[in-house]
Amino acid sequence: MTTLAQLRRTALSYPETAELTVDGTVAFAVRGKEFAALRPDRQVVLRMTGPDADDLRAEHPTARRVARAGVRLPIGDLDGQQLNHWVRRAWLARAPKRLAAPVAAAGTAVAGEVGDLPRAIGSPATRALHAAGITTLAHTAERTDAELLALHGVGPKAVRILREAQG
Repeated sequence: MTTLAQLRRTALSYPETAELTVDGTVAFAVRGKEFAALRPDRQVVLRMTGPDADDLRAEHPTARRVARAGVRLPIGDLDGQQLNHWVRRAWLARAPKRLAAPVAAAGTAVAGEVGDLPRAIGSPATRALHAAGITTLAHTAERTDAELLALHGVGPKAVRILREAQG
């Protein structure tokens, strides 16, 4: 079952995201623009482009359009991978271009092809690091293990491999 904790972890993994709570609703915004929220009734609201909203509604019959280019549906109707995908799409729709461009490019990053990051960390960790602007082992050395682990897609194995590669 998908939870607020997963929504929080995913949303906060994107640059310049802030968490707000208003009247029991936990919301996530980039540069003041809300892109995801969880209402007290456990409905997740995602602000996204019209085509993305249409795709989400086509995939999930419980999804409903809401004002201001959004979709809402019970958070339990999304599995973790789906939530991660749609939160990313919502963030990309609301983020300024200077923030969105590197994150969008990171979505196609391949393990072993970004800076000197080792192939062994895998593509999910490579994409997560790339999206956060971390493209070299020197950049990873500047971050704590906890900071790296907070990035969605970076797990303990990837951190261990990165630390070993740093020497």
